Amino acid sequence: MTAAPLWTADAADAATGGTSTAAWIANGISIDTRTLSPDDLFVALSGPNFDGHDFLDKAFAAGAAAAMVSTAAPPGQSGRPLTVVGDTLAGLRALAAAARDRMTGRVAAITGSVGKTGTKEALAHVLRAQGSVSASQSSLNNHWGVPLSLARMPAASDFGIFEIGMNHAGEIADLVPLARPHVAVVTAIAPAHIANFDSVADIARAKAEIFSGLDGGIAVINRDTEHFDLLADIALRTGAREVVGFGRSPQADMRLVECLSSATGNEINAIWRGREFRYRVEQPGVHWAYNSLAVLAAADALGADIDRAADALATLPSLKGRGALHTLPWAGGTLRLVDDAYNANPESMRAARDTLGALAPTGGRRVAVLGDMLELGDASVAAHAGLKAHLDRNGIDIVFLAGREIRALADTLEAGRIGGIADDADSLVPLLIGGLVAGDVVTVKASHGIALERAVAALLEHAAAENKKGNKTHAL
Repeated sequence: MTAAPLWTADAADAATGGTSTAAWIANGISIDTRTLSPDDLFVALSGPNFDGHDFLDKAFAAGAAAAMVSTAAPPGQSGRPLTVVGDTLAGLRALAAAARDRMTGRVAAITGSVGKTGTKEALAHVLRAQGSVSASQSSLNNHWGVPLSLARMPAASDFGIFEIGMNHAGEIADLVPLARPHVAVVTAIAPAHIANFDSVADIARAKAEIFSGLDGGIAVINRDTEHFDLLADIALRTGAREVVGFGRSPQADMRLVECLSSATGNEINAIWRGREFRYRVEQPGVHWAYNSLAVLAAADALGADIDRAADALATLPSLKGRGALHTLPWAGGTLRLVDDAYNANPESMRAARDTLGALAPTGGRRVAVLGDMLELGDASVAAHAGLKAHLDRNGIDIVFLAGREIRALADTLEAGRIGGIADDADSLVPLLIGGLVAGDVVTVKASHGIALERAVAALLEHAAAENKKGNKTHAL
């Protein structure tokens, strides 16, 4: 059976109130010509540093089916299929709202200071065995990413899984009415973006905005956070008919009893409302035990089979930038690299160091490659300096540091414990390549703005080149 098109000119006009210059059919939506696929609708968004209308030629050259624009006659676009709207971001939001209206399946929205992307990916993974799933790609969780993700949802989806993030109060409240979730998940509360808030409790209140989109739905909340009562109270006052707690707390509905962690994953014993069961999560790090509890509680709330969902966690693929484990050929041996580079705050840094502490080197060292944690405001110096206690507790032998805020940690460490320090990721790369040895186990972690994913890419490329060179030598 041929799948129905995602959008047509008539459907887009009806949703947005716009006017199409010609008939068109699109099977996807893009806001970036670098990742646009043939037959996508290109939405020409405008931002402070760019205007999507400047990229219309590139979009059509890449195979765009049509473009949504905010001017009736963009230069050089005569004869091309266009949908003209007053404002393209408003048009994208209108597509999102229409996509949600026509979808009859179940929707979950996920937020939290840490763990939201991993939880979203894992929930989408376990549900794919039970129906068709549409989910946010990567970390598309802001004022562009959420409407884009929703607008990409096919009408026939059984489940929609969407991540909603924020830097300031009010941002989630603006986005969650588009998603109108049946289930809203808060993974954790931590001092991320604390520079924009007066307290961590205010961060909790901002995260609790996600419950305003519930209309008789279910709130799934970390029972171990000190702000659980605050979150639960807001949930019940603003639309939830039920609150489900997860964590180690004896009061948790989905309770963690035991987690046996290894280099490749976790064996978990949990109790779900009085019923004990065991399952495996194929991801390193004890924090994945908590993510999995949220996943299973949310799956049940969405009406999925919880046993099948638990079984599916054993096949969860590695997630780039969020704990993916690589074994690399290195200097005549191997090293293990944990790619956790996508983002960081004090709580996720702690989890990354605990994961590293649980990984035993094979003749090498435990190595932490760390960068700045951004948006911490006045708490930044203390937060970075405070990383030393966790390095010590987890037996981390040596660190490589990138950024300026992270120098507060360098000031607390013995000189011999610093393998290298640089202002940015690119400058750190040669120090890393020259400083790592066979047998090391390495974790990379920083805020996204530090771009330590470049260091990960460089290590992977170096290892691949060394492997290729070794194979050629062996062939000779």
